[in-house]
Amino acid sequence: MLVGIDVGGTNIDGVLIENKKIIKTSKKPLDRDKLFETIKSTLLELLEGIDPAKIERINLSTTISTNAIVEDKIDRVLMILQGGPGIKNNFEDTLENIVYINGYVDHRGKVVKDFDPKIIKDLKGYKDLRALGVVSKFSTRNPDTENLIGKSLEDNFDYISLGHTMSGQLNYPRRVYTTYLNSAVSRTFSNFVEMLEKSLIERGITAPVFILKADGGTMTLKDSLKKPVESILSGPAASFMGISALENTRSDSIYIDIGGTTTDIFFLVDGLPLYEEKGIEINGLKTLVKGIYSRSIGLGGDSSIEIKEGRIKIGPERKDRPAALLGKYPTLTDALVSLDLLDLGNNDLAIKAIETLGENLKVNYQEISKEVIKNFTSRIYEKVRELLEEINSKPLFTVKEVLENRKILPEEIILIGGPAKVLRPFVEEGFSIRTRVVDHYEIANAIGACLSRPTLDLNLHADTKRRILSIPEGNIYKEVSPSFTLENGIDLVREVLKDRAKDFGEENREVEILEANSFNMVDNYIFGKNIRIKGQLRPELIYNLWGDNIEG
Repeated sequence: MLVGIDVGGTNIDGVLIENKKIIKTSKKPLDRDKLFETIKSTLLELLEGIDPAKIERINLSTTISTNAIVEDKIDRVLMILQGGPGIKNNFEDTLENIVYINGYVDHRGKVVKDFDPKIIKDLKGYKDLRALGVVSKFSTRNPDTENLIGKSLEDNFDYISLGHTMSGQLNYPRRVYTTYLNSAVSRTFSNFVEMLEKSLIERGITAPVFILKADGGTMTLKDSLKKPVESILSGPAASFMGISALENTRSDSIYIDIGGTTTDIFFLVDGLPLYEEKGIEINGLKTLVKGIYSRSIGLGGDSSIEIKEGRIKIGPERKDRPAALLGKYPTLTDALVSLDLLDLGNNDLAIKAIETLGENLKVNYQEISKEVIKNFTSRIYEKVRELLEEINSKPLFTVKEVLENRKILPEEIILIGGPAKVLRPFVEEGFSIRTRVVDHYEIANAIGACLSRPTLDLNLHADTKRRILSIPEGNIYKEVSPSFTLENGIDLVREVLKDRAKDFGEENREVEILEANSFNMVDNYIFGKNIRIKGQLRPELIYNLWGDNIEG
């Protein structure tokens, strides 16, 4: 049996699946002040009457890290940075508590000049900080500086993130921000994991727990403690994987998840999801965290509605529950309830709330409700049109390849989320594209979380002249012979990825080689090769639930 739990902005959804059959589901209102207790109660509800020994895996999509960053409830972090040749970066506009050290490592991993250790010893002004990030510009080629500093300060800080462990890709600014965010959310995330493990032990549950990542894959609980930053934006990833589990898409398509607080938008080209080219961005900080391309807008079923300058304004805030559920403000949900399109809560309260809007415009509640729905769908349409223009102006990045000179021409829209079924005809009319709703649309996110498999990216760099090889994601730094070849590197990447797959409890995972290049070099009449390889365990489902599952 597989357990999946998705923590959204409004609800917590859960699902129990066995042999491609949904055994149990759960949907609970989210109590942000008692988040863990709500997750715990969802888990207990799903497992009531179930032998814990039958649980094979628990997958959890959590907003812990995302919310901490967006709401600025993160720890202060001391950032120790070592630059190098090339463009000089200014991080003072976005980060505080920065200590710059001298010396640098070049792009081939050679230490050109050692840093002065006296700088590290004199950190008295930062004794109140418990989180540390250390980034040297080319640490993926040579992590010695970061390791040395991290080791020397391990007794001074509770949480330490080293830049070379974040990603094997080269991009100094993104590495700095990724490292910063990782340390900034570590305490909050660690506390959450500690409570989760304690709860599982109390229930006698020994099944492995995986946390959903932004790329639609998962990571072990142990790995998540090292890289909690990988869990940001896992909610949209759960949405995408949920639709993928329920619908076999082969064409250019748009996936839309209409939640209580936000609406998430995704695009597919020939059935393949788009991915962020270099990494996702959150709160204006660009990272190296691999993620599915998605955009969220502050429109949802519980978005508050008001009249401003004689016009209807929806969101972006979710101030309370819908009036139909004893909330204080009119919402999209109330508009749907007032028109008997949605059977939820108290119809009279919904009508009364919408009527308060109509008083200002001197129209009845039916007209206001229809206008609210029209406004809602047109806002989504405008955002989709804007995103398509942006996407189609540059190469498309999918999980498998880069597509040049290819434009997305959507043929259909697939909806999930609480109001998806009732909004389907309005979305179809607004877009003039075939619009469909999958079965289990209310809990598709939990299904996506439940069925996602572990992912891992590896970046290998070998310099045969200097006889060094690095795979930062695997913490592999070793000497190689001058005869080391591109084929040797590909074999090594495959071997490491297959070994990690076994650690995840998955045998026979397919390994994909995304890039493999070898460049000849001559230095002081000595020949060598610069070898670069990128491989992955790509995002995929444990199995799908395709079938006669389409409504609309």
